Amino acid sequence: MAADTAAALSPAPVPDAGRDIGTGTGTGTGMSAGFDILSGWGRTAPSLAYVLRPRTPEEAVAAVLSYGHGARGAIARGLGRAHGDAAQNAGGAVLDLTGLTRIRAVDAVAGLVVCDAGVGLHRLTQTLLPLGWCVPVAPATRHVTVGGAVAADVHGANHPAAGSFSRHVVALDLLTADGQVHTAVPGMPLFDATTGGLGLTGAILSVTLRLLPVETALMRVDTERATGFDDLLARFTAPGHRHRHTVARVDLLARGAATGRAVLVRADHAPYDALPPRVRRTPLALRPGGLPGGLPAGLPGRAGVTALLDGLRSRAGRPGTGRPLPLAAFLHPRDGLLRGHGRRGGFVRYEVAVGDGQEEALRRVVGRIAARGRAAGPGVLKRFGEAGPGPLSFPPAGPGWGFAVDLPASSGGLGRFLDELDEEIAAAGGRVRLAEDARLRPGLVAAMYPGLGEFRELRAALDPGAVFVSDLARRLGL
Repeated sequence: MAADTAAALSPAPVPDAGRDIGTGTGTGTGMSAGFDILSGWGRTAPSLAYVLRPRTPEEAVAAVLSYGHGARGAIARGLGRAHGDAAQNAGGAVLDLTGLTRIRAVDAVAGLVVCDAGVGLHRLTQTLLPLGWCVPVAPATRHVTVGGAVAADVHGANHPAAGSFSRHVVALDLLTADGQVHTAVPGMPLFDATTGGLGLTGAILSVTLRLLPVETALMRVDTERATGFDDLLARFTAPGHRHRHTVARVDLLARGAATGRAVLVRADHAPYDALPPRVRRTPLALRPGGLPGGLPAGLPGRAGVTALLDGLRSRAGRPGTGRPLPLAAFLHPRDGLLRGHGRRGGFVRYEVAVGDGQEEALRRVVGRIAARGRAAGPGVLKRFGEAGPGPLSFPPAGPGWGFAVDLPASSGGLGRFLDELDEEIAAAGGRVRLAEDARLRPGLVAAMYPGLGEFRELRAALDPGAVFVSDLARRLGL
């Protein structure tokens, strides 16, 4: 079938980015295609590619066979929420898989869903919540495809309890460079390399995902203040807390002894008997939610950061716990905070992880970012549990810490500054998150990701012609 479908397309060379490319409007089949300039969510390094938009797995196979074997290869792309260049391919082909949108089956008894890779987490949640189920791992934006969540092996504020997204994947169908579709399951080297593999092993076409049972569409949230970095770490690790989700929003405007001042937010899915009476008639209705702290969407600069943190601190100072909050407001705060993301020159997402015992390195990094005074929002601190099996998955082996911040790309000397922070993180045995990276030096990747050699070997055997490639992969030599 793959060969027959491929024959329906007229193979055409993908021109280099520097050539006069004209315009493209289609492929001769129902699949649309054309040249487009793509960037990550941070809008820092746009590049030109020939974008194909398959609507079925058969069209995706045809696209790879007909266009992926050009000089610049191909890469799959979802909703474009990676901040860097992981889903870009300058001068080559990009498979926009957001047209693969079937939710094929839901087992409401066993808690399993089978869906196409282009299904977004928001739509999946809309479908599952009325049945009493939820996506088990939620990144900070719900506008991510299921395929993208696997390829980046996304994580949430519940990593110690739930791990990354791949832990809940029962099986996936992967289109490889030879046009074949393989079913991979946990424990297979192909599965491990694909989870967190940034699309470099092939294009994910469908996923079978194990779900989390929930009684309501609300979170029950506790907040508390931390006066500085030491106080914050102590509160994070204090015994007696059983919350599934924990995250801190760090005030990067604070200086001196207040460096690391933060609001620590803990939450669990609210049980039915904890709902206010007015909500009990529709406990599983998905409700819109504003940002924690009440920041208006798209408010930039110091005023916006101050407003958000003041709101969070105000709530943290109120007596009582268990405040109900809509699911989206807690799980996906970036959807409100950065609705204007990429304006005013773009943003660099700097996201790092270190293991337990390296808190001093993390303190220095947070302190230096705060002292520089250029952060575009509060920092985010999380705990990590055990790492997943993927050699390029982000959280390092063993429990540890993750820290992330957005920095204006136009900030003078930013590249040199982040290079210095990278050295601190690498020396501490930590790593930069590749799925969000836009500027890491290639010489540090092997030190940060000891499994890189294993990944390269598997990729070379699976795809000797390097059909699946991206701007990120070329830049870092993956």
